[in-house]
Amino acid sequence: MSSSVLFDAPGPKARMRNRLYAVIGTAGLLALLGFVAYRLAAKGQFDGAMWDIFNYAGVRNSIVTGIVSTLQAFAMAGVLSLVLAVLLAVARLSEHKPVSWVATGIIELFRAVPLLITIYVLWVGFFTSEPLWAVVIGLTLYNGAVQAEVLRAGILAVPKGQSEAAYALGMSKTQVMTTVLIPQAVRSMLPTIVSQLVVTLKDTSLGFVITYEELLYAGRQMASTILVDGENPYVPVVLVFGAIYVAMCLALSALANWIEQRGRRTKTGIKVAEAQKATPDMGNAGGGAAV
Repeated sequence: MSSSVLFDAPGPKARMRNRLYAVIGTAGLLALLGFVAYRLAAKGQFDGAMWDIFNYAGVRNSIVTGIVSTLQAFAMAGVLSLVLAVLLAVARLSEHKPVSWVATGIIELFRAVPLLITIYVLWVGFFTSEPLWAVVIGLTLYNGAVQAEVLRAGILAVPKGQSEAAYALGMSKTQVMTTVLIPQAVRSMLPTIVSQLVVTLKDTSLGFVITYEELLYAGRQMASTILVDGENPYVPVVLVFGAIYVAMCLALSALANWIEQRGRRTKTGIKVAEAQKATPDMGNAGGGAAV
C-alpha cells in the first residue's frame, strides 16, 4: 500500500464518507438546477415562441454585427498587446535601471487597475465618439502588461547556456534577444499566451458599458427590447450568445493547439553531417608523401 508524503491515504470509512458527500452535493446541485429550470419554464422562457425570434433577419443581422465588432476589437487588441508585451518584457529585463523601472511601473500599474476603469477613463477622457479605440487601447494596456510578465518568465526560463553560446558567436544583445531568447520563450509559454488571448476575447464584452456595439451589447439590446407574450427572452438570448462566446474561445484554442503541434513537428537546428568512411586516398592525403 503506497502513501503520499503530503497526506495520509484515506481509509475505507473516509472513502465512504467522501462518496456520500459527493452524492449529496451532486443531488443538491441537480435539485437547484431543476428548480431554476422549473421557474423559468413557468414564465414561458422555454416556449417555442421565445426561440422564434432568431428566425427574423433583423435579429440575425444584429448577431452578425456583434460578432464582427467583437472580433475586430479582439484582433486589434490581441496584436497590439503582444507587441506591447515584447517591448515591456525586454525593457524590464534591460540593464539600464531607468528603463527597467519605467517598464516595471507601467506593468504593475495596468495590472493593478481594473480593466473596466481603464476603458471607462479612456472613453470619457479621449474617445467619447470612438468607443472602439477605448476598448482596444484598454485591452492592449491591461493584456500587454500581463503578457509581458508571461514573456519575461519565459525568457528567464531559457537556460543561460543559450545566450552565452550566442554571445560567444559574436551576436549582439539585440540579436540574442530577438533570435534566441524570445522565440524560445514564446514557444515554451504558448499555452499561457493563448489563455490570456482567450481572456482578451472575453473581455471585449466590457465594451457594452461604453455603448460599443459588440456581441454582449447586441444581446442586451435584444433581450431588453423584444417582447414575446409580454416577456423578454432573456434565457434564449443568454444561451445563444453564451454558446457563441464558447465557440469563439474554443476556435481560438484549437488554432493555438494546431500552431503548437506544427511547431513541435518543425525540425530546427543544424543537422550534423554523417561521418564518412575512411578511404585509401584520404589516408594518403593525411599521411603525406612516403620517403
